[in-house]
Amino acid sequence: MIKSMNIGWWVERWSGLHPEKTAIFFEGLRITYSNLHGRANRTACWLQSLGLRKGDRVVVMLKNCPEFIELYLACARLGAIFVPVNFRLTAPELAHIVENAQPRIIVFGSEYRELVHRLYSTHSTRDILFSCLRIDPEVDQESNPAIDYLRETRRFDGRAPFPTGSIGPMHPEDPQVIMYTSGTTGPAKGAVLSYRKTFFNCLNADIFFDLSFDDIMLVILPMFHSGGLFIQTSPILYKGGTLVIHSRFDPPLTFGDIGHYRVTKFLGVPTIYRMLIHAMTNGEYDLSSLRISAIGGEMATPELLERCRKAGFPVRQIMGQTETSILFWASEDASARKPGTVGRPVFHAEVRIMDRDGHPVETGEVGEIAVRGAIMMTGYWQDPVRTRETIRDGWLYTGDLARMDEDGYFYLVDRIKDMYISGGENVYPAEVEAILKGHPDVADVAVVGIAHETWGEVGKAFIIPRNGADLSSDQVIEYCRGRLAPYKWPREIVFCKDFPRTPLGKVKKRLLVG
Repeated sequence: MIKSMNIGWWVERWSGLHPEKTAIFFEGLRITYSNLHGRANRTACWLQSLGLRKGDRVVVMLKNCPEFIELYLACARLGAIFVPVNFRLTAPELAHIVENAQPRIIVFGSEYRELVHRLYSTHSTRDILFSCLRIDPEVDQESNPAIDYLRETRRFDGRAPFPTGSIGPMHPEDPQVIMYTSGTTGPAKGAVLSYRKTFFNCLNADIFFDLSFDDIMLVILPMFHSGGLFIQTSPILYKGGTLVIHSRFDPPLTFGDIGHYRVTKFLGVPTIYRMLIHAMTNGEYDLSSLRISAIGGEMATPELLERCRKAGFPVRQIMGQTETSILFWASEDASARKPGTVGRPVFHAEVRIMDRDGHPVETGEVGEIAVRGAIMMTGYWQDPVRTRETIRDGWLYTGDLARMDEDGYFYLVDRIKDMYISGGENVYPAEVEAILKGHPDVADVAVVGIAHETWGEVGKAFIIPRNGADLSSDQVIEYCRGRLAPYKWPREIVFCKDFPRTPLGKVKKRLLVG
């Protein structure tokens, strides 16, 4: 194994070079690189004592916390496959992932005890070990036979995992993580992410964030997603920087810790920035330490970017997906000069826009984004059919429709699966949504294609009116007049109070129409 591609080795190296350097601040706790290396070692020893071997899957359902990171590092040391899962999942969604991943152990927070308990009695989980971060002595252990994680791992303080023939990754292409997609268009898929991919993602983040040994990164995004784990946490540990970890998003706490710890780097989704800007009306906050404040996870409007700049966030954009992590980035200047762009491709990737036959399109034409190179996933876990659908002739097809301008900047148009065809014309819901969001009485909107006897498909708009607005379907259609071609107008309109969303704020359109 090339050690330089193993995140467990990065922490070991920094613990030797700068043992007292702070690796993590978490709720008043300071963890040095020496501490973190020791915690990862004892966790690896504990996993070994349970019989885990290279290739075994370790499902982790925890909020952001040091234990999440030490499990991540321990799996890398052993060659076990780390499987972070969304703690907001329903029982059926969690069961789908467990059935697909077939883990050896599930480590979970005590707040998810009831959710995990529903898996205990199922046939498919009888060979799975369960470990709760903190055991409540009031809970009946016979009906909840979980191992006490904190108590048991501490038994291995000061010890290192013993070498065996099955320990550790042997090749950069070995699977390091299985990360399940959010499943906006169907059941979640497990993207298999190799050590090679993590390493080159860190190199891309190093360039994008202009990282240094002295950087302090505030992590609010959940680490079970690519943004929190591969764009923030892993690159900072690669550079020997410091993480300030939050288990939940709280605007006053965010502002307080940016000032207290002199945070230099930050990443949030548009929803987080909107909430932060709204909270700024209640007081003065010091953002002077921030050198780069990134925004990603979904499209950010030019208006939001401008509000961020005026609020004091040195904002630059990123765009990617679970299967690739960072794919595009745009500097502060480019984001202002080219409204609507998601940026240019990251350094360690080949990116093209392809037509339906797999040929590159001309500048300005719409096609599907395809990527090739070291940042690609290996495939979908136990799903060769969808792997073949996604990776063709060495290119990973992202499912995103885009165009590229003459300067090499990319502009998203829509998702292929969201596009519908009405009377032979392609309609991109994102375009319709962007127009309708300009209506003063529209807070949010989601457009989908539905079957139509005459036109094949037509648009159906789900609209959340602004508070107190008395909005009618006729008013919405009238607003479209002169702004959209008539075939793009929604033929059905439904007014809603809220939308089902993923943890990153993306609308789950399949649940709207389902």
